Amino acid sequence: MKTKQYIVLSLFSILLGFISVTEVIADELLPPQQIIQGVSTQIQEKLKDKAFSQNFAQVTAYVNSVIDPHADFDRISLLVLGKLWKSATNEEKERFKHEFQMLLVRTYSRAFVEFKNWSIRFLPIVMESGATKIIVKTEVTQPSQQPVEVSYRMLQSKGEWKVYDIMIDGVSLVTNYRSTFNEQIKTKGSLSAVIDDLAKRNVEALAPKKS
Repeated sequence: MKTKQYIVLSLFSILLGFISVTEVIADELLPPQQIIQGVSTQIQEKLKDKAFSQNFAQVTAYVNSVIDPHADFDRISLLVLGKLWKSATNEEKERFKHEFQMLLVRTYSRAFVEFKNWSIRFLPIVMESGATKIIVKTEVTQPSQQPVEVSYRMLQSKGEWKVYDIMIDGVSLVTNYRSTFNEQIKTKGSLSAVIDDLAKRNVEALAPKKS
């Protein structure tokens, strides 16, 4: 489960901006697709600086600032917790959103460092006039590997398109994490305990490496 989850999250990070966009030009892309291309270009240019990219905490903070406007983390958090969202206190909701976003962002950042030579091909989609939801279909390729089919759900709110779920070969990030956190809550006894554990792991992951 952990391996599959890591693959899903790694591809999620790639799709949100860590890959080269090929076989299309900007004018041919629909607005939701243009979001991905724009984020990709911005992050790739910044991380050409090797000194910058070696500071993981710094990279994570930068990636968070770039991705945050284009991913609906509030909606993602609500969908991940599912029924637990209604019973959670306001404090638990805010803490979970913050720590879960940090988990995703640092996973994105780690994936960028570890995954190389990925590219994406946008598959044809039809967007009706006035549509506020769309599923953008793509194929992610890597040299000597079979293409991975990826669909990601986007929602338009206040004129802006944002990602709120990714499906990798039919596996939903939201569904995958909902199962994970449900199991953790059963083990640890409460949502608050799960958030505490998540916060601890985030701090440890971003702490400077000891020489």
